[in-house]
Amino acid sequence: MKFAISGGTGFVGRALTIELLKQGHDVYILTRRPPAEQNNKNSKLTYIKWMTEDSHPETVLEDADIIINLAGESISSGRWTKKRKENILRSRMETVDEWLKILKNLENKPAAFINASAIGYYGTSLNKTFTEKDQTPGTDFLADTAAKWEKRAWQIEELGIRTVLMRFGIILGMDGGALPKMILPYTFFAGGTVGTGRQWLSWIHVEDVVRAILFLAENEQLRGPVNFTAPEPVTMKEFGKTAGRVLRRPHWLPVPGIILRMLLGEMSMLVLEGQKALPVKLLDAGFQFSYPRLEDALEQLLN
Repeated sequence: MKFAISGGTGFVGRALTIELLKQGHDVYILTRRPPAEQNNKNSKLTYIKWMTEDSHPETVLEDADIIINLAGESISSGRWTKKRKENILRSRMETVDEWLKILKNLENKPAAFINASAIGYYGTSLNKTFTEKDQTPGTDFLADTAAKWEKRAWQIEELGIRTVLMRFGIILGMDGGALPKMILPYTFFAGGTVGTGRQWLSWIHVEDVVRAILFLAENEQLRGPVNFTAPEPVTMKEFGKTAGRVLRRPHWLPVPGIILRMLLGEMSMLVLEGQKALPVKLLDAGFQFSYPRLEDALEQLLN
């Protein structure tokens, strides 16, 4: 098949592209700054300029089968100032708007539009378990961002294109994402429980993210929100103990929540608050996780 990916140079995008090329698919990466020379070693990979006044990606995407939108400013690379929060939301809305414009102009519509989102949609909770049936978003910044992002992306369904909203949990991998930062204290023998330790961590191995995206592409019955989380979420205390055990490092030095709030401000909610989200739609459709258990995922990634 022919896949078009925006945000294809990011953490998930890179892993997805490698797997798609391995399987023999054609991959179009949409970027504001394509390389000066295309990678002639792999004719299956093409970079397309987009989101600029002189770009016309629709001329190349007429025969694309699957569109995957992973684009958006990172939520974890800087303190959440008012301006930064505006940029986080705007970057997501602008890319969906660009896709709406492109897809309206395509004579041959793709089979599916698969858009990134986050389980932050649900808000945070210590005692609730969230599934795709929970339709009321939370009230914090991340929930508001995810809800607005999904509402805009869902307009593509009205074009007759099957639309899927991938609600990502914490994606574990060593080439990006949160894991390298989360395990850093353990490498210095200073790991321990963050905050109360009772907050939930709904995680997923990056390999399962890639496999699940391909699963969505092939399964026409899946549409709307889909939780991208492993079937066995853990508390942050459990995560710390498991990471220490896998790394053969002590889990002993707690990090009080008040310290993180002073250092990170509102962004501290990324580690001090969480939600327990289950991948009900993926499991019901028959998807099998390669890494359903945290210890197996960390063993594969860290050893």
